[in-house]
Amino acid sequence: MRKTLTALVAAAMTLGAAPVMAELVVPNLSYRTGPYAANGIPYADGFNDYFTLLNERDGGIGGEMIKSPECETAYNTEKGVECYEATKGEGALAYNPLSTGITYQLIPKMAEDGITLYTPGYGRTSAANGKVFKWVFNYPANYWDGASVAVKYLMDQNGGSLEGKKIALVYHNSAYGKEPIRTLEELSKKHGFTLSTLPVDHPGQEQKSQWLQIRREKPDYVIMYGWGVMNQVAIQEAVNIRFPMENFIGIWWSGSENDVQAAGDKATGYKALSFHGTGMDYPVYADMKKYVVDTGKASGAGDQVGTMLYSRGMYAAIIISEAIRKAQELAGKSAVNAAEVRDGFENLDLTEARLVELGLPDFSQPIKASCENHGGPGAARVFQWDAASKKWNAASDWITSDKDVLDPLIAEDSAAFAKESGIEERCK
Repeated sequence: MRKTLTALVAAAMTLGAAPVMAELVVPNLSYRTGPYAANGIPYADGFNDYFTLLNERDGGIGGEMIKSPECETAYNTEKGVECYEATKGEGALAYNPLSTGITYQLIPKMAEDGITLYTPGYGRTSAANGKVFKWVFNYPANYWDGASVAVKYLMDQNGGSLEGKKIALVYHNSAYGKEPIRTLEELSKKHGFTLSTLPVDHPGQEQKSQWLQIRREKPDYVIMYGWGVMNQVAIQEAVNIRFPMENFIGIWWSGSENDVQAAGDKATGYKALSFHGTGMDYPVYADMKKYVVDTGKASGAGDQVGTMLYSRGMYAAIIISEAIRKAQELAGKSAVNAAEVRDGFENLDLTEARLVELGLPDFSQPIKASCENHGGPGAARVFQWDAASKKWNAASDWITSDKDVLDPLIAEDSAAFAKESGIEERCK
């Protein structure tokens, strides 16, 4: 009896001395208000819901629960920076602001504060160079990858040559929309097509003059880098001038259900890139329904699950959680800090086998990051809208960008940033 009591006391003392489980904090800089809310809401919901799934089904990551405090930016750069300053002190491990303008402002701040900035498919493209951008990761693909993939796809549609063709770029007149111009200029030199550029001012509701110019100049193809209401207006204007939808292709931020539904059946045939899959056919969604939607714990109404932007927000949360999981493995502990999570991002090895384990077979391309490579495989698929079934159907296999063109551009731009910022290259 005495021996048993002693053992119980010792156990109680051990339990009392055990550290309190720490939360893993990943703030959600969202926008559910303003002119871009229709796009920001499903993304924010997918982001939140995946962390909720991990908490409800798995007890978090490595036994640590995930907390995702949300802060409204309204897609406004100044508000985004304010949200960062307001939340970073909560133990934030990583940020995904879903805004190129906010990203540009946060890059120096987060490097100084030692917190990871994760910008999948947006942000500063040359941050793919880990030798300069220690705290920024933009895998699996960036804006320049998207431009190259679009051109590669169009070449395939034209027997391997775009010689003599005309391509127009309709773009949001912001840091985001301007990102692909240099890449497309270089690709036009390489492949012999003529490029014209047509900026559209925020928020993008007035585009008559741009589409009248397209009607006059008759480009063979239009590539769009738009966001929010700009996309809906552009697709309707294309319908109005009878531009063939199959020759109109958007970057991944111009390819959601919100963008095409307003034009009804006439949007059928419109194409857009994506660096991940979409739709409800992935096994992970059965768990999402069971543990999150059906239990009333969904971030939104549950009606956006499986849509393109919900899937993208979920993808960002998946990558962040896998980086945290890697950080826990490397650090040998579950309560990891921001510096250790950065190491997790840099050593991420997301294999196809792991994607299958996550319930996401062929949802995206594998990622193997390194000190030098923060940009990933640079691959995307082309999807095509079918209004009758209200579905995005894959119109291509995975297409990898032209690294021969992009790598020198990334090296040039990142070297200029390093010089301006007094940064010495690492990974030597």
